[in-house]
Amino acid sequence: VMNGRGEIHTVARTYPRPSIIRLEQMVKRPRPTVRLTKKEILRRDDYTCQYCGQRSPYLTVDHVIPRRFGGQYAWDNLVAACPACNHRKGSHTPEQVNMRLLRPPKAPPANAAYLFARHLANNQEWLPFMEGW
Repeated sequence: VMNGRGEIHTVARTYPRPSIIRLEQMVKRPRPTVRLTKKEILRRDDYTCQYCGQRSPYLTVDHVIPRRFGGQYAWDNLVAACPACNHRKGSHTPEQVNMRLLRPPKAPPANAAYLFARHLANNQEWLPFMEGW
């Protein structure tokens, strides 16, 4: 147990609030996966249009291979795109409109560093326990 910030109060006692609890035995759990959502697509692409490189909070999600051509709703077919690039591309493939992706889309890693990244800034004591997870 590694002490965190704050305390837990009961009627009779006060305990330090743990930040990390290390188990003595392995608990078998299914490997985590990153859910395919707009938020995770934008996070994977670092809130950057994958066609022009513009960073913006107003990005859309674009099908690289449009649905009318059989494009799937999958990690390897969805990218962040600014409204201008998404409109320019329309329902065509990038090759048809002479546009290139900055990097090929793929599923983000389902490792601890990615899954807990938003919490690490306030919990640096977790870092030694993230290795090899």
